[in-house]
Amino acid sequence: MIIRQYQSSDCGELAKLFYNIVHAIDPKYYTKEQKNVWATGKIDLKKWDESFQTHDSLVAIDEGMIIGFGDISHTGYLDRLYVHPNYQNKGVATAICDRLEQKVTGRIVTHASLVAKPFFIKRGYKVVQMNQIKRGGILLINYTMIKDCLLYTSPSPRDAHES
Repeated sequence: MIIRQYQSSDCGELAKLFYNIVHAIDPKYYTKEQKNVWATGKIDLKKWDESFQTHDSLVAIDEGMIIGFGDISHTGYLDRLYVHPNYQNKGVATAICDRLEQKVTGRIVTHASLVAKPFFIKRGYKVVQMNQIKRGGILLINYTMIKDCLLYTSPSPRDAHES
């Protein structure tokens, strides 16, 4: 697996991957109706590309195929983190998230799905609130989660002598 920066030419493939990932989620988490309003298959590719271009955006590739992607804004909003169903629980999301989190100092905020919530909890994120979002008359649940990230800096020799 390699992880590289997002390119505009990836956008169409990411939109298809997003749709397939959402629709592959176990129905115990989200119903077919919920998945249909979450991932309609009608993404505005221009807006998505602009969003990826303004964020730090990464794609994971295995054997020439995009298997995951994620992006984070410069203000610390982790917007998207999605992994192909056949590559879940194999470290892809962890590898992408590790790199995205390194781009930010301070607080990171994300809106995690029911499926993603345990992943983020293991990474040290805390649930701030549960959200109920209505789309097309269908209720979706996600969680606002935060994590405080600080860049590690080694102590200066002066600091070492003062302790």
